[in-house]
Amino acid sequence: MSTRPVPPVFVGLLDDAAVFPPGNAPLADAVAAHREHRAAWHAPMVGPLLVPPEDAAAVPEDLAIGVVGQLDAVTRLLKSGRPVRQIEVPVAKRGEDPQPGLRELIALTAKTNLQTYAETPLTWGVMTALDTLAEARAAGLPVAPKFRTGGLAAELFPTPGELAAVICACRDRGLPFKLTAGLHGALRRTDPETGFVHHGFLNVLAAAVAAADGAQPADVTKVLASSDAVPIVTAVHARIDRERPLWIGFGSCGIAEPLADLRVLGLLPRTEEA
Repeated sequence: MSTRPVPPVFVGLLDDAAVFPPGNAPLADAVAAHREHRAAWHAPMVGPLLVPPEDAAAVPEDLAIGVVGQLDAVTRLLKSGRPVRQIEVPVAKRGEDPQPGLRELIALTAKTNLQTYAETPLTWGVMTALDTLAEARAAGLPVAPKFRTGGLAAELFPTPGELAAVICACRDRGLPFKLTAGLHGALRRTDPETGFVHHGFLNVLAAAVAAADGAQPADVTKVLASSDAVPIVTAVHARIDRERPLWIGFGSCGIAEPLADLRVLGLLPRTEEA
């Protein structure tokens, strides 16, 4: 039996987003499954259960939750007194100026001091938004950006170059970042049903390691664009006993699938060894 089945580089990698698409698990089922994760050998890998504001009151208060939703709904929930570990709020739609939404969200964070993720579109205004978030963090507020890496339309999947640019921009500003959507497998792949090319979560981890070590955007792009498992696994394995740099983690609608991928790639012990 392994005495430490979860390597440090994977601790806290997966927030439990079972109730969100494409999983769409009923809340009761998601709560039951989350309790199982919390009691399992892989518990250190799993963050809070993520729920929309309207479901938060139905989750037992002994479970840590993160709330994902619009600012007004999140604000109402916080006023109700239900304990929350973190909040995740979109600050703008694609093509909109993120600054007004950011200012409102940062003001809420200043009142609550809750860990806050500002979901910022990877479009016009993103670099200025990162400057604003960096200023807020420098002032002591627990805020960080969150980016979408997939969805129901092709334009919601950033190219490797776009994602590399924002990863390096976060590095340059001392900003950790979170991701959501589309990271359904360890390695970059094409979905046979939709034709969408998905980023691999292991590619993102290797890219974050490369960026933290000073790689330029072009080199980080190559890491994100690769579908060759060998260099990606090698890069992650070299860092396996150290904390994950830059990348906070991502919301996953399933916990079993990423665990299975990491076992197949030799980065986690098989179940019987855990």
